[in-house]
Amino acid sequence: MRFEQVPMPDEVGERPRDDRGYPVPAITPWQDGQPQFALTDHGRSADCALERRCSVCGGFMPRGPVWRVVGPAESAAIAEALAAGRPYRNLAPTMEGPGHRACMLYASMVCPYLARPNARRRVTADGAGGGLTAAAVRGAARGGTGAVVGFGDYEYAVTETRVLFRFLDLVEFRPHESADEHLPELRAELARGSASDQGR
Repeated sequence: MRFEQVPMPDEVGERPRDDRGYPVPAITPWQDGQPQFALTDHGRSADCALERRCSVCGGFMPRGPVWRVVGPAESAAIAEALAAGRPYRNLAPTMEGPGHRACMLYASMVCPYLARPNARRRVTADGAGGGLTAAAVRGAARGGTGAVVGFGDYEYAVTETRVLFRFLDLVEFRPHESADEHLPELRAELARGSASDQGR
């Protein structure tokens, strides 16, 4: 599915766009007037963590669950824990911040790397990520099953070089081979949001 066919949350629609028309996430740095999609801007990510803002649209996230898109390793670990009836504990920190449910469903479908298991990264995420960005190299394929995952809350640490997140209390697990599978749920989530806005 082409990205312009994916229903867009209103807040995402207010983001700046690149030359192709892709909305640029709130944590994405710019260089020479171009967004650097494979990278995370330290200051922008820190602001989102400190102010409880969505890493995709930059809007405020009320207290309560937050969502993120995970790759195959974490998706498999969550599925294994659920199948065994064990609670899933996200002990390893990640540099990927949380967001609204609609924004993460949208991001999972629009980002080519997140959307399809055979997609490959076009650029390398150089920088101070250390082992946390080891998979973010040019040509690396996502592979496996990804997922949009909801957590009851998150905690974070801001260091001089990185912003690290850890997620607590699994509340939703939506695995996908191809993220197009989330289209009905994204539409339903956007409809729920519109109904909530009208009730205010």
